[in-house]
Amino acid sequence: MTAPSSRLVLDLPILDELTQALGSDAVVTDPDILESYRRDAAALCESALPLVAVLPTTESDVQAIMRIASTHRIPVVPQGALTGLAGAANSSHGAIALNTRRMNEIIELDVVDRVAVVQPGVTNKELKDAAREQGLTYLPDPSSWEASTIGGNVATNAGGLCCVKYGVTARFVRGLRVVLADGRATFVGRRTVKGVAGLSLADLFVGSEGTLGIITEVTVGLDFPSATPLTMAATFPSTVAAGEAVTQIRAAGITPSLFELLDRTTITTIDTYARMDFGTDAAAVLIAQSDIGDGAVQQLEAIAALCTESGATDVAVAEDEVESEQLVQARRLAYPALERLGSQLVDDVSVPISQLATMIDEVGRVADRLGIVIGVVGHAGDGNIHPTVIVDPSDPASLAKAHRAFDEIAAFALSLGGTITGEHGVGLLKRDLLETELDPVAAELQRGIKELLDPHYLLNPGKVLSVRP
Repeated sequence: MTAPSSRLVLDLPILDELTQALGSDAVVTDPDILESYRRDAAALCESALPLVAVLPTTESDVQAIMRIASTHRIPVVPQGALTGLAGAANSSHGAIALNTRRMNEIIELDVVDRVAVVQPGVTNKELKDAAREQGLTYLPDPSSWEASTIGGNVATNAGGLCCVKYGVTARFVRGLRVVLADGRATFVGRRTVKGVAGLSLADLFVGSEGTLGIITEVTVGLDFPSATPLTMAATFPSTVAAGEAVTQIRAAGITPSLFELLDRTTITTIDTYARMDFGTDAAAVLIAQSDIGDGAVQQLEAIAALCTESGATDVAVAEDEVESEQLVQARRLAYPALERLGSQLVDDVSVPISQLATMIDEVGRVADRLGIVIGVVGHAGDGNIHPTVIVDPSDPASLAKAHRAFDEIAAFALSLGGTITGEHGVGLLKRDLLETELDPVAAELQRGIKELLDPHYLLNPGKVLSVRP
């Protein structure tokens, strides 16, 4: 599908139709304001100024937008808080940027059934806060939880710091209301805990990155909160030793509620950025939490013993809740701290836990071989790491090395039986790599589903597998 012509910028009837359907305050055409709807947090992905940004507040608004877009064959790029790291929300030339942040109502929070029904623009934090007031919690915990929206979390099947124990967003999604490319709206999924009636259509939309439909309502499961977690940190002389510790801990059947890894580059940068004082000798730090109440101390002692056996030089357990939160905050500060070294190309690969140490070791070899800086952070407990390549976007040679490192890391992950993305998604950044991971039949099946639901490739074109080779 070719990009729409630039003449669409002057196609005022389309803008008039959108204004008549939504009202002038929901239609943005000012180029300076449109710039804020251009791209997500993946700064090194291609993007373009949208033709127009639309800000619906209801499902009916979304239906009207899609009917107009379908009539005029205008591409639509769904957006939320624009915190994504794969370019999935980046606008394309002549597109309508459909941003759902104004759809921010918590429609229902049922304590008995332990479900919440929310519009897609509700943030993860807002849902957590509302659930807490009723004695419940929403467990998914992406690093951007304070800003990222539930709709965006669902569209990318977001992970997070606590998914080692509780799983990614898909585990909590019961049902969805979605608007299709032709403007039809439907409910897929269920409200109940169990349900096997027919194909699991909701699963198609979770993680589809806006290529199959626009999410307008989400029904999620809630839980009772766990005990206040205890936290520990272990310092290692190498990232490989830390990886081996993770392997041993998971092999022992221990599942912390949080299990994060920071390498030397990241540790040093965080120390400078926030004065966390991990120490100059630390080549890697593992941060673990246990939220099982009375058994937490015993679980952390078992983790500490295995860390020591794997070569940890220092193991420290937080003495109180404040110190625990400081350790977790160190992990959350990884990306802001690394930004001080330069622009970031954030990778996201997952490998079998047994291969974690091998994967981390290879990242170091890639950095040495190419003469570049790569900081490793990630969710070590489930084998999902984020090698973060520091790049100078004004230097073609630096960009070339960064993309080469990106490709080499992804290829090695695949060779270990892993995947090119554990939680950030494919978007634009890994579209070509997805072709490498999927066999031809699987790729054809994915395109067939796309073409069934969006035959004119209007929804987020050019993302994931949206273009037939």
